Amino acid sequence: MKKILLVIISCIAILAIAYYSFIYFIPYSEGNRAGELIKFSHKGAVIKTWEGQISQGISGAHMFNFSVLDKDKNVIEKLKELQGEYVELTYIERFGTFVFWGDSHYFVTDVKKSRSPHFKK
Repeated sequence: MKKILLVIISCIAILAIAYYSFIYFIPYSEGNRAGELIKFSHKGAVIKTWEGQISQGISGAHMFNFSVLDKDKNVIEKLKELQGEYVELTYIERFGTFVFWGDSHYFVTDVKKSRSPHFKK
């Protein structure tokens, strides 16, 4: 009986490690998005995560929600400074997420100020 229990627990542990490794090491897609940075906040009741939102378009019809990992301190500081500005985000999309990472499957790795295509001079 103990041998069967040990095998079951080992299989569960191996599956958990494989799932975590898949989510952490294998990105689904990578890309860039641009828009006006509408919201960036540190939210959560027990586990705080950095969450943001950009508006892509004049009417705000398309919103892009994203998360930033705590280890990306430089990105967090830039996003705080660029609140309300037009920005270009570089992101990695993951198959899944964990509670301690954030709400979104999109994780921003870089941000830079950009010029809005709607107001060209």
